[in-house]
Amino acid sequence: MTTTTKLKAAVIGLGSMGLGMARCIAKSGMEITGFDLNPDALKGLAQAGGKTAVSAAEAAAGSDVLVIVVVNAAQTRMILFGENGAAAKMQRGGVIVSCATMSPENAKSFAKEAQALGLHYLDAPISGGAAKAATGDLTFMASGAQEAFARAKPVLDVVAGKVYHLGDAAGAGASFKMVNQLLAGVHIAAACEAMTFAARLGLDLDKVYEVITASAGNSWMFENRVPHILEGDYAPRSAISIFTKDLGIISDMSRQEKFPVQMASSALQMFLATAACGMEGDDDASVARMIAQVCGLELPKKS
Repeated sequence: MTTTTKLKAAVIGLGSMGLGMARCIAKSGMEITGFDLNPDALKGLAQAGGKTAVSAAEAAAGSDVLVIVVVNAAQTRMILFGENGAAAKMQRGGVIVSCATMSPENAKSFAKEAQALGLHYLDAPISGGAAKAATGDLTFMASGAQEAFARAKPVLDVVAGKVYHLGDAAGAGASFKMVNQLLAGVHIAAACEAMTFAARLGLDLDKVYEVITASAGNSWMFENRVPHILEGDYAPRSAISIFTKDLGIISDMSRQEKFPVQMASSALQMFLATAACGMEGDDDASVARMIAQVCGLELPKKS
C-alpha cells in the first residue's frame, strides 16, 4: 500500500453523495479520480481539483481505495465485476468501499469476488445525505476485515464523521443499513400521512410543522421531509424508487427470516402506490401527493 500522501483513490458514482465525498478527498490532497455518466458531475469534481475518467475501469486503474456509490447491488456488480470490471484494474491489496444499500447476501458475494482478485472489501453503506457528504461528516455502517478498515482509513478519515465497525465480515454493515432504512421508510410514510391528515382537518400546515417539530411526535424524517411538502417542491433529494427498492429488500429478508415487518410492509405499499401514480423518480415526500390525490386534498404548490 502506498503512503497516504501518494495514495490513489477513486470514486465511482458522483451523485449528490459521491460527488461530496470525492470533493472532500480532493481537498485533503490525496489523488482522486472519479467517474459518472453525468458530465456535470465530472465537471464538478474537476473544479474541486480531482481527475475524471471516461469509464469506471479507467477511474479505478491503479487505485488503492475504490469507493463505489451507486444505486443498488446490480449496478455495483456490473461496475466492479462485469465486462471490463473496475475491480480488476485496482492495485492488488487495495480495498473496495461499497456504499450502495443492498442485501447482506449480495455484500457477502461481492466480498468473495473481491478476495478472489486479491482485494479487500468493506461493506460500508452510508447515511447523512448530500449536506453531510459535502462536509465529510457521513455515517458509515461498515463491516469487513480489520485490514480492510486499515487500508480504507485515509479515505474514511476525510469523508466520514462516524465510522461504525460492525463486524469482521461483509453482510453486517448491510444488515444495519436495512434496519435504518426500515425506520426511515416508515417515518417518511408516517410524516406524509400525518400532514395530509392535518390538511383534511383544515389545519394550517405551517403551524402543524412548527408544533410537531417541538413536540414528542417529531422525527428526523418529519423535520427533514415536511418542508418539501410545505414548499410544494418534489425535486428528488431522495427518490420514491429508493424506498420501493429498500423496503422491498426488507420484505424479502423478512420472508427468509420468517419475521413479520408489518409497519415496513404498509410503508412499502404506500411507496409503491406513489410510484404507480407516476412519481417514482420524484422526492420521497411525494407519498403525501399520492394520499392527497386519493383523498381529493389540496397541498401547497411550488411558488
